[in-house]
Amino acid sequence: MAEIKKTDLKQIKLLAMDVDGVLTDGSITVGPDGSEFKTFSLLDGHGIRMWRRAGLKTALISGRESAVTKQRAGEMEIDFIYQPCQRKLDGFEKLLSDSQLEPKNIAYIGDDVLDIPLMKRAGFGIAVANAVDELKSHAHYVTSRPGGKGAVREVVEYILKNTGRWAELMERYLV
Repeated sequence: MAEIKKTDLKQIKLLAMDVDGVLTDGSITVGPDGSEFKTFSLLDGHGIRMWRRAGLKTALISGRESAVTKQRAGEMEIDFIYQPCQRKLDGFEKLLSDSQLEPKNIAYIGDDVLDIPLMKRAGFGIAVANAVDELKSHAHYVTSRPGGKGAVREVVEYILKNTGRWAELMERYLV
């Protein structure tokens, strides 16, 4: 794994994520009429809400076009969504332009080899626990939780705790 100082995490202003294998376990159920079903973790969804409450932005960069992904992105108030991205790095470059941020300001979570270019470009690259080894070798951080099972929430907590933002967010729950 690459080394990164925790002080560098304070520069992160946006959390970008792959969808299938990160926000989901990578499974897709297709109905006989072609309808698509995915399962998303509520733990991850709440983590994304907490991230946004901290004043930070979010993005999804997916290789696949999916109405389900678009719907979930709307529910979670994702700031930027790019799908389908056959070359995910193009989506990442568009994100940089649209967000007016630099790569050092972006954390990216992925699970497969398609995510390697983004992992190398982002300021903080994260692989989920069940990611392929090739991706893990480029990550600054590898989650203990698998994709679709709280990995995004783990990343949110890790960054917010290591940048001094977590305690303030927790106040609303401790009343």
